[in-house]
Amino acid sequence: MRARVLSISLTFAILCACLAGRAQYGDRDSSGIPKTSANAPPPELRIDINHASVDELMKVPGMTRSWAGRIVRFRPYRTKDDLLERGVVTDQVFVRILDYIIAHRDKH
Repeated sequence: MRARVLSISLTFAILCACLAGRAQYGDRDSSGIPKTSANAPPPELRIDINHASVDELMKVPGMTRSWAGRIVRFRPYRTKDDLLERGVVTDQVFVRILDYIIAHRDKH
């Protein structure tokens, strides 16, 4: 009986570990590149959140002057995910602008 409980517990732990690993990369395709919508512009045409002015950020679909001002005020960003992780924009705003922005870092 004790061996069976141990076996079930071990199986459950392994299953949880596998599912956690799968969930971590669930938003990526087989090449490891994050998925974007079909109408997303190529990376070279996206707006750089680390260098764009408020007026440039206003070209992003779904952007408001208020959100653009917050993005400029809380720079710099390592990745565009920082906007969400640092509370600069809401989930809804992030989903609207995600495909149209990029975060280039300065090279020293």
